[in-house]
Amino acid sequence: MLEFRDVTFQYEVEDFNIIDSLSFRVEKGEFVSIIGASGCGKSTIFRLTNQLLPMKSGEILVNGRSIRGQKGYCGYMPQRDLLFPWRTIGENLRLPLEIRGGLSRAEMDERVDRALTHVGLAGCRDKAPSELSGGMRQRAAFARTVLTDSELLLLDEPFSALDFLTRISMQEWLLGQWEADRPTILFITHDVEEALFLSNRVLVCEETPIRRLTSIEVPAGYPRTRACLADPKMIALRETLIGMLRKEGTA
Repeated sequence: MLEFRDVTFQYEVEDFNIIDSLSFRVEKGEFVSIIGASGCGKSTIFRLTNQLLPMKSGEILVNGRSIRGQKGYCGYMPQRDLLFPWRTIGENLRLPLEIRGGLSRAEMDERVDRALTHVGLAGCRDKAPSELSGGMRQRAAFARTVLTDSELLLLDEPFSALDFLTRISMQEWLLGQWEADRPTILFITHDVEEALFLSNRVLVCEETPIRRLTSIEVPAGYPRTRACLADPKMIALRETLIGMLRKEGTA
């Protein structure tokens, strides 16, 4: 679904490549998390994938095709929900449909209503974002991302600003959505336990600049519950990943 081939990128204010000849693959239908120390370049990978930043060299492919000139191949959800406060929830969700065009107002509203029902927000179309809780806004933002109709979803720490219990609830909710529909998800998180609970694989940034991502399979199948986190293999892997992050953070 997604492939980086020797991708290099450098910010103008830096004197080094933060992404340096990086290659990795994500297969169709996988749920893959990227973990690494703060500022190591994880979010830069997303910004390169959705063409918010230009590559210095290399190639990024989605479904075997270069992303150059492509549109609508991925949906992107940043850390904050970024719902426009002057638009209702329904109007926020309608945005990707308006941008793409080709649908009548009635067709867009029908798709918005289906998406809201799918994420447990039926009846919220006419509410303002300020009327929803943090978890509800994140679900609305996820529904808006899904309405891009992209098979590849990039989720950049979408639950980091939520309180502990809401974050757990949202993790379980997202896992249920993925298990039902199996989109390809690339997920950035600082939370090792979150990565283990959600993912098929974890990609670890062990160095800055990022020259490689260490791929580690998660030893738990699906459907998955939080009970899997108490498995000795998962506990051992959690400690291994924490050790890898501590090493990178002090490098």
